Amino acid sequence: MHIDFGILFLYVITVITMIAIPGPVAVLVTGAGLAGGARKAFNTIAGTNAASLVLILLSALVVKGIFAVNETAFSVLKLAGACYIGWIGWEILRESGAGEPELEPVQPRVGGFSKGFVMAISNPKDIIFFASFFPQFIGITPDPNTSIALLTVLWIVLDFATLFLIYLLVARLLKPSVHRTMLRISGALLIIVAAGGIVMTAMELWPA
Repeated sequence: MHIDFGILFLYVITVITMIAIPGPVAVLVTGAGLAGGARKAFNTIAGTNAASLVLILLSALVVKGIFAVNETAFSVLKLAGACYIGWIGWEILRESGAGEPELEPVQPRVGGFSKGFVMAISNPKDIIFFASFFPQFIGITPDPNTSIALLTVLWIVLDFATLFLIYLLVARLLKPSVHRTMLRISGALLIIVAAGGIVMTAMELWPA
């Protein structure tokens, strides 16, 4: 199986950046770990990963349907996805400059598999996100089906590892100043990835 390691590296960096952005899932996992220890954090992450699998499956069906019917529409979807990623990056940069971000308060008994699953799957916009995010990296292998399978496995592995690392950092090491720096780096990386996606997709839509 031929793998484009340039796209692979970019995908790994982008996924870690996206998952590391403070949000409801990261807050839930962190709170669960602080309240119940590493095992509670593990169970919560397992729930969020199960939800991710469901959302990725639905998104893959959307992507395959569009890709098989109309390649121009598929390229437009990729362009929209790149713009969406760039918008997220810009919002993160604005937030990091507006003030010190704070984690939302969590309940002492928060977390667990079922709560992690519901938290991650409760936002139907994630289906649109995966459907717009995966096409940016579909060229990782020559076969779209193989690419989707590989991207899915990588997402689950990176999602689990990154969320658990966030829990460890918040529990032991992370300081507010480092938190703000992480936000700025995350926003900048997403904007760079979005710019690259926009340029590549524009070249596909308007060949010389």
